Amino acid sequence: MPSAIPQNGIIPHEEPAPWDPDHLRTRFVQALSDMYRTEVPLYGKLVDIVHQVDTTILQSRGQNLCDLPTRFQNERHGAIRLGTQQEMRMISRLFAIMGMYPVGYYDLKMVGFPLHGTAFRPRTEESLRKNPFRVFTTVLRPDLISSPTAREMATSILSTRQLFSPKLIELIDQAETANTASLTAKDADSLITESLKIFKWHSRSSVPLETYFTLKKEHPMVSDIVCFPSAHINHLTPRTLDIDAVQAEMIAQGLPAKDSIEGPPPRKCEILLRQTSFKALEEKVIFADGGTDHGVDGTHTARFGEVEQRGAAVTRKGRELYDVLLAKAVGRSEKEDKDADAVLKEVFAEYPDDWEVLRKEGLVYFRYRVAGDRAVVGGGHKFEGSVHMDKLLKEGVVTCEPITYEDFLPFSAAGIFTSNLGGEKSGGTERKLRKTEEESKRSRVQLEELLGRMITSEIDLYDELQSDSVNECETLLGLNQIVLGACK
Repeated sequence: MPSAIPQNGIIPHEEPAPWDPDHLRTRFVQALSDMYRTEVPLYGKLVDIVHQVDTTILQSRGQNLCDLPTRFQNERHGAIRLGTQQEMRMISRLFAIMGMYPVGYYDLKMVGFPLHGTAFRPRTEESLRKNPFRVFTTVLRPDLISSPTAREMATSILSTRQLFSPKLIELIDQAETANTASLTAKDADSLITESLKIFKWHSRSSVPLETYFTLKKEHPMVSDIVCFPSAHINHLTPRTLDIDAVQAEMIAQGLPAKDSIEGPPPRKCEILLRQTSFKALEEKVIFADGGTDHGVDGTHTARFGEVEQRGAAVTRKGRELYDVLLAKAVGRSEKEDKDADAVLKEVFAEYPDDWEVLRKEGLVYFRYRVAGDRAVVGGGHKFEGSVHMDKLLKEGVVTCEPITYEDFLPFSAAGIFTSNLGGEKSGGTERKLRKTEEESKRSRVQLEELLGRMITSEIDLYDELQSDSVNECETLLGLNQIVLGACK
């Protein structure tokens, strides 16, 4: 992966309109990457490692970085934690201007965190192809703060915080109500500049050290969200072709890498998402002190460097199998004196690891395409009426490839967060799966209400992408129906 996205923030030859959502999104992620590289030099080192690993892999295939799709070269995901419903509502409006919408609901209560959230990302195939930038966005749930003192303290502090500048609010209002053609390129520049302020790190806390420790004792996430004037981005994640090689190289170069990679074990047919990171930096912070202008020195750990490898999107059936096997692996790891990664690998041997089997058993979503010279106009093909997809694939009339998983795994996210909060010994929380299905349904509705928009199901989006590709094949081949599923 290149260490930097092109300076103009866009790959196509024609310069798009300054308020084109895809263009805005690409410019924003470039600016965010530049800012984070300056704030966290190890992030730049991690990007260089990813570049090195991907180059080596591509060279072994007789390829180079230019052979990677544009989306892969630009790809990043970020994560922020917000404090109030108003902040969540405003970030939803901002991201919508960049073509990013809430997809998937994540109830982190299931892993013991007082948060829930969604991922803001593009939803269409075209926008994902241009730039799939996504932000895992969570918001504090005061009702899950057990201490009344800490709860009152957190809500009081957050009630006076202003994440969004008056200028940014004005620009958001303009973009929502005006014809974007009436908004200038200078306005677009201002939108990006003002938006970056939300994500910027501040080494000065807005609270006294005693308040910080009180909130940290309740939960490190609470202190991270409440005690600073911005929603500082806590990681910005490049995508790699081989996360195991990146992990090994991080260790070889002396980066404080996690002990293990989150997500499914290594497979021939990668599914869902695998993530690792270097551990959070201990950063110097000046805490407020009512008796002096200088403040009190302290430290805080929050920001880290993460890398990911994305696999195929799984169907509902595939996700159910994944969740069952994950729960089984977690249960065994708690009972057995055995390496957790080894247990995970043993348990996941039950998950098919062959693309054809995964497709035929309906475990993974695929994008189907008519082979270049096989399309017909108005029928005339040797196939007529209803044809099974297996037959079209076997005869080379249609090709397929797995659809990329664009979303997140809450248990994996919790593993990353916990390892970067110091774990149980240093005040982190134990990471266990907890059943909260009914509560999650209610909480999802509450989050949708405060967002002012529906949270799209990621599974529904993948199902739609696959169905659209099948319909496209039917049209190009002049067929009434192409049948998926097991042959009868």
